[in-house]
Amino acid sequence: MLGRIRTVKTAVAVASALLLAAPANLSAQVFEPETFTLDNGMEVVVVSNHRAPIVSHMVWYKVGAADEPEGKSGIAHFLEHLMFKGTKTMKPGEFSEIIALNGGRENAFTSQDFTGYYQTVSKDRLELMMKHEADRMANLVLTDDVVLPERDVILEERRSRTDNNPGAQLGEMVNATLYLHHPYGTPVIGWENEMRELDTEDALAFYERWYAPNNAILIVSGDVSAEEVWPLAEKYYGALEARPMPPRERVGEPRQWAPRRVELTSAKVGQPSISINYFAPGYRVAEGNEAYALQVLAEIMGGSTGRLYRELVIEQGIAASAGNYYSPTSYDGTDYTFWISPVPGGDLDELEAALRTEIDKLLADGVTDEEVEGAKQRLVDAAVFARDEVSTAAQVFGRALTAGQSVEDVEDWPNRIAKVTSADVMAAAKEIILPEASVTGVLNTEPSS
Repeated sequence: MLGRIRTVKTAVAVASALLLAAPANLSAQVFEPETFTLDNGMEVVVVSNHRAPIVSHMVWYKVGAADEPEGKSGIAHFLEHLMFKGTKTMKPGEFSEIIALNGGRENAFTSQDFTGYYQTVSKDRLELMMKHEADRMANLVLTDDVVLPERDVILEERRSRTDNNPGAQLGEMVNATLYLHHPYGTPVIGWENEMRELDTEDALAFYERWYAPNNAILIVSGDVSAEEVWPLAEKYYGALEARPMPPRERVGEPRQWAPRRVELTSAKVGQPSISINYFAPGYRVAEGNEAYALQVLAEIMGGSTGRLYRELVIEQGIAASAGNYYSPTSYDGTDYTFWISPVPGGDLDELEAALRTEIDKLLADGVTDEEVEGAKQRLVDAAVFARDEVSTAAQVFGRALTAGQSVEDVEDWPNRIAKVTSADVMAAAKEIILPEASVTGVLNTEPSS
C-alpha cells in the first residue's frame, strides 16, 4: 500500500537532519526558496534545483494524528490510504496508474502533525500532477465498498508492524507513558479497538474538516522556478474554494511528578536495549534558543564521535551501540532520548547504570567550548550534500511549516546554531534531564531454558 505510517520520531528525524544542509558561513540562506500565497490561502514554496530535469511535487496538510477526534484514533492515517480510492472523475487507483505510466514515483505519509502526498516526475509532467492532486483535495468519493476493505488493510498493517514487533510494542507503550495527557501518546496508526470502529462517515468528516487549500502547503522543488509554478498552481489549486478551518486545539502536557519504567521481555527480541526518554520542547514551544542548544547537545553526546559511543562502546566495551536522539520539528513537545544496547551476554542492569553515569557526568561536569564548536561544525559538514537531492528542501519546508515554523526559520537555521554557547547547552540539558519527567524503556529477550 502506498500510504505508510511513520511515527513522530521517524518523521521529525528526517526533517532535523535535512535542516543541517547549509555551510555555516551563509547568512540566513539555506535553500533560498521563492514563496507566494494563492487567493484562497494556500501557501506555495518553490525551490529551484536544476541538476536534473525532474521535480518533486508535494502537498502537505496541517493535520495529523494528534488532531483526531477523541475515540477516533487512526483516522488521519486511514484517510491517507483512502485518498487513493478515487474522485468524481477518477476511479480508485487511477491516479497511481497515471503516475506510473508517466515514469513517476509517489508516496504518502502521516505523522502526529501532518499528512503529506508527493510525486516525483519529469518536469513536463508537473501540470498533470497538479491537476489530479487538486482533484482529490476537493472531490474525493468514498463509499462503504472501498472504505471497509481498506479498514482491514490498516488493521493488518498494525498487526505486522506493531503487534508482531516487540520493539514497536515497547515504543508504543513508552510514548503512551511519556505523554500523560497530550495526544502524542496515542500511536499514529491508532489503537486497534478504535480502528475497528472507523467507518465511511468518520473518514468523510475528517476529510471535510481539514482537507482544504487554506490548510495545505504546496511545495515544488527541482527544475522549476516560481514564475513557472505560479500559473499552474493558480489554475488548479487556486480554483478551489477556501473553507473555515478549526483551530488546532491540543491539550497541554501537565507537570510530571515521578519517573516511570516500562519493560517488555519477548523471545522475538534479537537485540536487547535500554532507553531513557525525557519530555522536551520542540521548535515552536521552546523558549529562546533551547531547541538549537539541544541539537548541539545531541551531537556532542551521540554519533560515532560522541561521548556515549566513545566511552561505552570503545573505552569500556560493554555496549554494542549507544547514542541519543532529539528532533525539535514537532508542533508541540517532543522527547530527548538516550539509548544503549549491550554486547552479547551483557548485563542490562550494569549497562543501564553505566548509561546513567554518563548522563550524571554531563550534568555535573558540563560541556566544553571546544566540544560545542566541534559539534556545530559537524552538524553542518555531515549534511552539506543534502542540498543536491531534489526532495530535500520539500521535506524540510513541509515539516517545518506544518509544525508552526516559517520559511525564515528554516533559512536562518545556520545562524541560530552558530549562536549556541556551552552555557546554552548546559542550561537546556538541565531544564529537560529531570528524573520526574522521564520514562525508562527496557527491551529484553527471554533467557534460553
